[in-house]
Amino acid sequence: MNINVLKKEWIKYEEEVNFEGWDFSLIKDDWENENLPWDYARIINKYLSSDLELLDMGTGGGEFLLSLNHPYEKTSVTEGWQPNIEFLKGKLVPLGINLASINDDDIIDYDDNSFDIIINRHESFNVNEVKRVLRPNGVFITQQVGGENGNRLSNMLIPEFQPRYRTLNLRNTQRDLEESDFEIKFANEYFPYQKFFNMEALIYYAKVIEWEFPAFNVKDNFEQLLNAYKELTLNGYVLNYEHRFIIVAYNNKPV
Repeated sequence: MNINVLKKEWIKYEEEVNFEGWDFSLIKDDWENENLPWDYARIINKYLSSDLELLDMGTGGGEFLLSLNHPYEKTSVTEGWQPNIEFLKGKLVPLGINLASINDDDIIDYDDNSFDIIINRHESFNVNEVKRVLRPNGVFITQQVGGENGNRLSNMLIPEFQPRYRTLNLRNTQRDLEESDFEIKFANEYFPYQKFFNMEALIYYAKVIEWEFPAFNVKDNFEQLLNAYKELTLNGYVLNYEHRFIIVAYNNKPV
C-alpha cells in the first residue's frame, strides 16, 4: 500500500476514535493476550472466608471485588481515581462496603490491625502501610504490572524510550516484603505475549497506555509505525510482551 495512503488512514483513525478511559472492547477481536499461569481469583479464594475482614486496594469500579461475594459488612476498599471514587459512592457504599480514597503517598486511611486479608491487583502500595493495617498473621495478596511491561513495543514506537518503573519486579518487591518481616508463601513472575493483528489496534493501545508510549501520535511516530507495519505484513501480527508477578505473603508481627 502507498505510504501516504497509510499515513492518512492512521491519522484519520487517530482523529476519530475516543482514546479516553480504560475500555479495550473496541479492539477485542484485533488482539490476543496470553493467559497467566496462575488464577488471581482462585488464589484469593484459597485464603478468603466469610468471617475475615477484607480490604481491596485500588478496587477500580468494584466489579472484581463483588465477584468474590464476600459479606459487605466485612469488606472495605481504597481507590485513588476521583471518577471511580464518585462512582463507588453510589455503587458500593450503599451496600455497606467501606470506602477510603488513597493519594499518591499510598497512605491507607484505616486503623491499625483492621484487616485479616488485603488484596491488591495492579495498585501501588507502601509496604509499611500494608503491614500497619494488616493484622498479625494476616494475608497480603498482590498481582503487579512489572517494569518491563510492554517494553518491546515501547522501544519500537518511542525513540530513546525510558521505562518509568524499571526496578518494579518480583525480586525487588519480594525483598521489600521480606525486609518488613513478611513470610512469602507463593510467588511467580511471567511475561505473557500480546499480538496485534492490525495497525488500528496497535495505535489504539499506544494511545490509551500513554505512560508506556509518552507523547505518541501517528504524525510524529509515523516512521516507527512503518517498522511495526513491516512486522505485521511479515508475520501477520505485531508482537509485544507484558510483565506480571504475584506474591502471597503472611504478616509476621507481634500480636
